Amino acid sequence: MDNTLYYLLMADHLILQRLLTNAIKDTELTSGQPKVLDYLYSHDGAIQKDIAQNCCIEQATLTSVLAGMENKGLIERRMMNGNRRNLYVFLTDKGKELTERVEQEFLRLEIAAFAGLDEHEKELAVSFLSRIKDNLEHITEGSE
Repeated sequence: MDNTLYYLLMADHLILQRLLTNAIKDTELTSGQPKVLDYLYSHDGAIQKDIAQNCCIEQATLTSVLAGMENKGLIERRMMNGNRRNLYVFLTDKGKELTERVEQEFLRLEIAAFAGLDEHEKELAVSFLSRIKDNLEHITEGSE
């Protein structure tokens, strides 16, 4: 089992999540919040549907993640151009500051994860993982 794709991806994810959580425990961010900050860092003013899709979070879960971030003063949700259907999510100054810290930790963990790999191997790893993600996204529940 140790060498199956499922096990390796799961273990890598859990290890990265634990390391990140420990590195930023003083920020009081919950486990779903760093990836939302990361997404908003380059997509400030995004709608919730896009955030959920790009962060691989269910819409209902994202609603509670955003509520927690709003309570901490990290984001604000606003209507734009009179559009009442969609709320747009923006980082506050406090959110931007915290995002810079999270980005530093992401970079530190990525450097550690790729230690001992040359540039070509890093590119291959990213390419393979991207293709695997694309393949899995095309599978519908219940199909094989």
